[in-house]
Amino acid sequence: MPKPKTTTPIIRRVTVAAAGHHGGAWKVAYADFVTAMMAFFLLMWLLNATTEKQRAGLADYFNPTVVQERSGGAAAFDGVETPGTPTPADTSRGFDELARDITTKLSGEGAESMQQRNLLRHVVTRLTDEGLVIELGDLADAPLFAEETATPTPALRELSVIVARVLAHVRNEIAFTGHVRAYPEALIRSPAWELSDARAHAVRRLVEEGGLGHRRTQRVTAFGDRKARAGNPMDPVNNRIELIVLR
Repeated sequence: MPKPKTTTPIIRRVTVAAAGHHGGAWKVAYADFVTAMMAFFLLMWLLNATTEKQRAGLADYFNPTVVQERSGGAAAFDGVETPGTPTPADTSRGFDELARDITTKLSGEGAESMQQRNLLRHVVTRLTDEGLVIELGDLADAPLFAEETATPTPALRELSVIVARVLAHVRNEIAFTGHVRAYPEALIRSPAWELSDARAHAVRRLVEEGGLGHRRTQRVTAFGDRKARAGNPMDPVNNRIELIVLR
């Protein structure tokens, strides 16, 4: 008998190759997108949370300029700080000297009369980051306004003229802030806000009429009874007007 034919089985193995790796390009693109969005929201926050003056300062910081001066006919070299170029430290020292000069004139040491010396007892000065604060405040025996009104006393009128004459020698802008003592909570409507605002404007008008000029006024702000100076918020010594000689 013939032998049966044998068949050789053929096994086909199909190898499925994995898709090629796409790399990390998408991660870089996503990181750039997130960074751009963060920068955008940071910019929006800065525009909303800063004043015009602060934004100008930020712009100057990111766009520095080289100051060039010519002294004795010799030109300054580009990028080289010349001896006459004012630095921030020089500017700060200049304002501090100006503040000391104003403080000395308002201290009462150089008062021409006893009456003027008594008026200057109402003045307290202090130096802050914003500028020189000149505080005109009530004394226990000598208020600067008629009781519970914004009507200046004769003493305040004379004091405003003295302050205006001193400030007329500088060019800095001036800010006015009004503060008053607290009132009993039993009152249905506290007059603190309206009174502090009216008193701040009253002093502004007196100082401007005394020779300061209205163009020097930068702002007028009322704080009501929110920033008490004494431990007792109802103490009359909290009644005061602050003039700030801005840096």
